[in-house]
Amino acid sequence: MVQGTGSDVGKSILVCALCRIFRQEGLKVAPFKAQNMSNNSYVTADGREMGRAQVAQAEAAGILPEAEMNPILLKPSGNNGSQIITMGRPLRHMTAHEYYENKDSMLEIAKEAYESLSNEYDVIVIEGAGSPAEINIKDNDIVNMKIAEIADAPVILVTDIERGGSFAWIVGTLELLNSDEKDRVMGIIINKFRGDLSILESGIDMLEERIKKPVLGVLPYFTNIDVDDEDSMSLDKRNRVSETSESQIEIVVIRLPRISNFTDFDILLKEKSLSVRFVEDAQSIGNPDLIILPGTKNTIGDLESIKENGIADAVIKLAKTGTMVIGICGGYQMLGKVILDPENAESGILETNGLGLIDVSTLFRMQKSTHQVKARLHDRDSDIFKGLNRDSEITGYEIHMGETVLLNGTAPFLKIIERSDKEVCMDDGAVSNDENVIGSYLHGIFDNDEFRLGLINHLRENKGLSPMLAEELNSVDKERQYDKLADWFREHINMDLIFEMIKEHSPQRR
Repeated sequence: MVQGTGSDVGKSILVCALCRIFRQEGLKVAPFKAQNMSNNSYVTADGREMGRAQVAQAEAAGILPEAEMNPILLKPSGNNGSQIITMGRPLRHMTAHEYYENKDSMLEIAKEAYESLSNEYDVIVIEGAGSPAEINIKDNDIVNMKIAEIADAPVILVTDIERGGSFAWIVGTLELLNSDEKDRVMGIIINKFRGDLSILESGIDMLEERIKKPVLGVLPYFTNIDVDDEDSMSLDKRNRVSETSESQIEIVVIRLPRISNFTDFDILLKEKSLSVRFVEDAQSIGNPDLIILPGTKNTIGDLESIKENGIADAVIKLAKTGTMVIGICGGYQMLGKVILDPENAESGILETNGLGLIDVSTLFRMQKSTHQVKARLHDRDSDIFKGLNRDSEITGYEIHMGETVLLNGTAPFLKIIERSDKEVCMDDGAVSNDENVIGSYLHGIFDNDEFRLGLINHLRENKGLSPMLAEELNSVDKERQYDKLADWFREHINMDLIFEMIKEHSPQRR
């Protein structure tokens, strides 16, 4: 198990590295995180929802993601609680107090999921959350030491030295653990180090003497390995604003208060030809080539928020003067005429007007749609993506509670041909009459290389620029990146000690 001295210290990345290393060693390995809090989620092949961090870890392990790898997902919907997803299916909305009252049943769900995986795999690499030493909530913590105890897992404690005070962070964390928990910690990893390692050596010697545990290694800060980061990674780190002429197209993503699945845009951030900014006020929008309204955990609440802060008016004005606008999921719902919520599925507001940029209406229901899908561009005469083959498949996934109806002959955007492994023929999304505004329920749509190239070239054509060639697209070889991550970890960490931990705790498997 990998636990941390705090949030965002690198636990998710280290689990990825270990999953890849154990796979390279010929072991059948899977990741596990009992409880994840994130609005960045993914839909599995069987239509269940899970956190994206465990998806990346499953990829590193060379296996398909399963909801058992993240049996409890908390999706914050505001300041008053979260939607609770158990085993990939929505349970209900709970406040923190209600959740803690149900901790025993939640722990049982996590335990059963872990046992299911442990019966199938040689090694489980477990990720903790936050810190195991939050003494005010420790009795209710079902994701750190409680899981380590259930799994009888040795614990590696990782800290982020970049923040400063990491030695005190390590010592303080261990001091706040009880004796059994402290004994379970087998070693320390220092992460995100920059500079001359020799300067750190005396501190490591003193630390090991004080805590009587080995430092397994010091991981240097890296920028040359392209793998998904932690779910909690700040949006502030995701802006890509180029100061060179290389980025000729500017994209603005509206940073909604309860933005979800902002990883949809990571691939755009990697394109050198694009400058991508996340903005949360009207004054910062400027005059971009494309505005994207992303997904949200609270469509109506965030719609009211952007009406109040002026973003809605700014988007409407820019759309009417030629700026392209794309809405994904909740952002698509916002683009329509009206949103109805008669069952209070999302909020206490029964009806609210949308931005009116596409002639559609959305009706919320309690039932949630979660599907992996394959689709194609709708077959019609259009200036949008005219260089894109209409037979090309577009893959993505749906996670939404509303159903949107097209009004007055509004044209659909995509035709879905497969949904949760079943052949279908149904429409998705909508296109405005001037073809300048597009909405779709498909998360992950920009990850399709041919579609992304078509979008970039549509924006370039609007600006009078020559088209970009397919070979100029950023293309990430995930397998190679996971191998690089494993190489980086092996180079700096004492893997012999980690393999000894495995032998000691699972002799029947060796």
